[in-house]
Amino acid sequence: MRSRGRPITHVEWSRMNHILVIGGTGTIGRQVLSQLVAKGAQVRAMARNPDAARLPPQVEVVRGDLTLPGTLDGCLDSIDTVFLVWTAPPSAVAPALERITKHARRIVFLSAPIKTQHPLFQQPNLLRAMFEQIERLIETSGVQWTFLRPGMFAANALTWWAPQIRAGDVVRWPYLAAPTAPIDERDIASVAVRALCEDRHAGAEYVLTGPQSLSQSEQVSTIAGVIGRTLRIQEITPDEARRELLRIGPLPAVNMLLEAWAAAIGQPAHVTSTVAEITGAPAKTFIEWATDNAAEFRA
Repeated sequence: MRSRGRPITHVEWSRMNHILVIGGTGTIGRQVLSQLVAKGAQVRAMARNPDAARLPPQVEVVRGDLTLPGTLDGCLDSIDTVFLVWTAPPSAVAPALERITKHARRIVFLSAPIKTQHPLFQQPNLLRAMFEQIERLIETSGVQWTFLRPGMFAANALTWWAPQIRAGDVVRWPYLAAPTAPIDERDIASVAVRALCEDRHAGAEYVLTGPQSLSQSEQVSTIAGVIGRTLRIQEITPDEARRELLRIGPLPAVNMLLEAWAAAIGQPAHVTSTVAEITGAPAKTFIEWATDNAAEFRA
């Protein structure tokens, strides 16, 4: 892939005044909003409860719900471009996409690496069929589109390991040798902002990863080093994990992760250079992410 890291021009940024972010209160959506605001874009965020959204004052927050198609028209009024993070049940896909594609000229969809031939990404996935349906409806709608396919989020560590680290010195986890290439949410957002604001990304499907293949044990050790603590990392069995990890999600989601990690054992993680090629800056390392989020792991 050729380098795409040229600066966004003033003319391009001046056109960025009709962007709607759906899913703006989540990990990636907040970063997208923050970076758009920092560039001077006028942006709107859709939220089920605008009063609780806690978004920057420069963001226009409008009440809307993907499961209630009638609420979308007001959110989409005068909107040219949409950043879509899907946060609703599969039954809401078709009616919501009908409204969105009717209004928008361009959609940037936060998808997943469902086409990447690496075992980590090819295990049974609860979301695969829904993502495929969303992509198909976008592709056949006639709008410009870009699909972002990030791998494992570095921010998963906040849910997976931070509670254990704050509570004590032991981290219990399955498949410690399973390698992933965790990506910083800020890098996903940086690519999203490019795709939202530049015409040259139409029809692109970007697989996004961090720059390093790191085992889960190495990731926990990295966090320990950053916060200056000694942690005991204990491997647990899949059966133990099914009992202990329900705090991170329902059992089907836990099983999905266990199957993916089991399949990934014995080979390096899939690593791409896409972040650097699109943004012109290297993807942030996991130690950079951990350093910037160190407070979340301290008691």
